[in-house]
Amino acid sequence: MKVLILCTGNSCRSQMAEGFLQWFDPRIIVRSAGTEASGKLNPKAVAVMKEAGIDISHHTSDSVDLYLGEEWDYVITVCGGANEACPAFIGKVKHRLHIGFDDPSHATGTEEFIQSEFIRVRDEIKAQFYEFYINNLKFN
Repeated sequence: MKVLILCTGNSCRSQMAEGFLQWFDPRIIVRSAGTEASGKLNPKAVAVMKEAGIDISHHTSDSVDLYLGEEWDYVITVCGGANEACPAFIGKVKHRLHIGFDDPSHATGTEEFIQSEFIRVRDEIKAQFYEFYINNLKFN
């Protein structure tokens, strides 16, 4: 099973989703990419995933262009921008889904509030992608 998770910057939400899916089942081939990849991971995303027991520090922020020639069982966008800008994978994608989340990197306020937004979004990603995994990917 191959899953590509798309976001605009590929620095936060898509990276967390990739980390969780890989953690749920290491047999799934999971990649994440950005329609406008930032080239780096958001350090707060790395930190909150580490708190959840998942190390994404080795992930890279890649452009979706790297994956256009591959076949995918699922291509999932996790932000509205990527959903609108998602390139066509003509005949190479079995299922195209959108599972959207707020962007915690846009949160403003105190450090505590910003941290709580990263944790909230991380937990939402975990819950939604676990439901997706159970309903669509779980190997028997």
